[in-house]
Amino acid sequence: MSFAVLAQTNPTKSDPEAKKILDAVSAKFKTYSSPQASFTYKVENAGGKALSTKRGTVTMKGNKFRVSMDGMEIFSDGKTIWNYDKSANEVTVNNMNEGGSAMTPQKMFTNFYDKDFFYKLNGTKTEGGKTLSEIELTPMDKSRPYHKIYVLVDKGAHTIYNAQFLEKSGGRYSYTVNSLKPSTSMADADFIFNKSKYPGVEVVDLR
Repeated sequence: MSFAVLAQTNPTKSDPEAKKILDAVSAKFKTYSSPQASFTYKVENAGGKALSTKRGTVTMKGNKFRVSMDGMEIFSDGKTIWNYDKSANEVTVNNMNEGGSAMTPQKMFTNFYDKDFFYKLNGTKTEGGKTLSEIELTPMDKSRPYHKIYVLVDKGAHTIYNAQFLEKSGGRYSYTVNSLKPSTSMADADFIFNKSKYPGVEVVDLR
């Protein structure tokens, strides 16, 4: 994913060209009523070797979201978050800190970059028949576990194609969006963990 930087910018000042691209992505996403994305989640070591690859879907509605991925499900009604581990039949419950540093799906697709990151446009590349703009983001908060995010934006569709997080520990993980629907028909109740649908589930409430 990395390639030669075409323009050097002041690390304490964001690139206006990058902002135009990110703003267009955010504006388009905000027109969606209850979007659903299918994605591939990949974890790599510092040398770029794939350690695991999983496929999943994420559905969003306002500040609510639901993620389904191999062996796990995540529910959030915007106030509470439930992490369900299928292999252990265990769900962990916690409060949702919207104002915190957690990268929710909504933040990933909208203007998460505005207040928390410096960003610059690295250039363009072609992948899978798509023309992609690569934007490099550096977190202002140095206590975050990652030190860089590289976002690839589909220039034609104004949507995020891929986001790669580089961790301080040397590892990296990425999300590639395989498809994106602007609307689904999920009810509000579908974003809340329903214990009755998971017989014998152990509940670990950390609130």
